[in-house]
Amino acid sequence: MADYPPFMNAYGLIPKILTKIKEAKTPEHFTQDFLSETLGFAGGSAKAFVPFAKRLGLVGTDGAPTELYGKFRNANHSRGAMAQAVRSGYADLYTRNESAHSLDRKGFEGLVLQATGLDAGSPTLRSIVNSFENLKSFADFGAAPPPPKNDGEDDEEEGDEEEAADQDRAKPQAKQLGLNLAYTINIVLPKTDDVAVFNAIFKSLRENLLKR
Repeated sequence: MADYPPFMNAYGLIPKILTKIKEAKTPEHFTQDFLSETLGFAGGSAKAFVPFAKRLGLVGTDGAPTELYGKFRNANHSRGAMAQAVRSGYADLYTRNESAHSLDRKGFEGLVLQATGLDAGSPTLRSIVNSFENLKSFADFGAAPPPPKNDGEDDEEEGDEEEAADQDRAKPQAKQLGLNLAYTINIVLPKTDDVAVFNAIFKSLRENLLKR
């Protein structure tokens, strides 16, 4: 069974359980007790859903719901998340045909036969095909999965804001430095009693230096 694509013999339960998952609170661990007591599927045929969900990536090997499980419960990302789960769970089929979900029933059966070597009238083949079809009804393969949050982006933005703030703080400092510039001019006056000489010197300073 492990070599076959994911399936449930009681494939009719798949849409019912998935609908309940979207309604119920996410458990710490997705157990048989949660399936029976919280979701209301106590029958023995429903027990196969737990390993089925693990193969789809909705539940981890430790029984904890995965991030994909949470996305499936989110109305904004639910159908895209299920498409991601289908592609993951049926990866071998998608390796053979990347548009496996676009095949009609006969075409998909042929793909499964090719991948598994099952007989055309096999009950397992029927369960695989119907399990896949029931999952497809919850999926949108044209919807891109939610982009992961890049923690580095926030840090980079904060860094840019701090750099801009530093530049803003530097501007008034630069202006202040410009206002505080001063020149010291030492003038050695000649020894003379002629006032005209001093007048000529200060006039030249005023016209050539102080006006600049």
